[in-house]
Amino acid sequence: MGRLDLNLLRVLDAMFTHRSVSAAARALGLTQPGLSIALKRLRTHFGDELFVRQAGVMLPTALAERLREPTARTMATIRAEILPAGKFDPGRSERSFAISLSDLGDLVFLPDLVARLRTVAPGISIRSVASEPSVLFRGMAEGTIDLAIGHLTNLDTTSFYEQTLFEQGFVCLVRKDHPTIGDALTIDLFFNAEQIVVTQEGRSQERFEKRMRDLGRERRIALLSPHFMSVPLLVAQSDMITVVPAAVGRIYARLLRLRMLPIPFDVPAVELRQFWHRRAHADPAVTWLRKIVADLFVGRDPTLSAQSPFWSRLLDKAGSSGEL
Repeated sequence: MGRLDLNLLRVLDAMFTHRSVSAAARALGLTQPGLSIALKRLRTHFGDELFVRQAGVMLPTALAERLREPTARTMATIRAEILPAGKFDPGRSERSFAISLSDLGDLVFLPDLVARLRTVAPGISIRSVASEPSVLFRGMAEGTIDLAIGHLTNLDTTSFYEQTLFEQGFVCLVRKDHPTIGDALTIDLFFNAEQIVVTQEGRSQERFEKRMRDLGRERRIALLSPHFMSVPLLVAQSDMITVVPAAVGRIYARLLRLRMLPIPFDVPAVELRQFWHRRAHADPAVTWLRKIVADLFVGRDPTLSAQSPFWSRLLDKAGSSGEL
């Protein structure tokens, strides 16, 4: 017995349902002669008539009856699990997406992203993943991480795609009543102040730390930390200063009444992007998610955007403080 074309399985299934060559042909979008040819191939394959005419309908033979249940089960699996694989319905999906973000990425990107998803895809959930670069790249290659958002270095460009969202620089955060730093920050004031330094491998802060190495000057480092989230709180209660990406500085300057000052030397801005592995490039669900991210953030820092449903309201309520 040779191989059975899956298209012939569709014909067999339609014949069980309609018991008529003409009706089965209409259901499958075939001509009646076309379906008759397919039925002939089925009969040859199984060595059996399969369906015989009686009282105006095509009744299944004993062999066909034995094929009814496995045919229905196979077609149900194809319709439920195979055919929808090339489609994605966000309104009905209950998929969980894993997105790699730094702690700052959580702060800047997630409020607007989650708000949009609650509107257009209420069944979808997001799992934020913080990983070392090597773990992140492996996870994306294996499909356990769908997307990465932020600034990544040492990326294998042959295996990953990327899209630029927006560019941002760095700012210095100082408490408003700092005893030596007022509305302007000189190079000497910067290097003489006690500093909190955040170290995060493969993220935007590496760009600033490289610039510091290039300058060749020593800082008065009072605290080294791999995390950003507690840093502004410490600045607000001390004479220490810190350097953060501009979007984060803007948020904390307003929420904690800090002063946000320009850095007194040139530091290249960084581009924030979304990244995905080539294995997910044609995935309809990940493609949809990338479009949502692009619609929200391409050319738009949410902390500066009047279109941001979250930050535009929160930062307005917090009021203005030491803007650049």
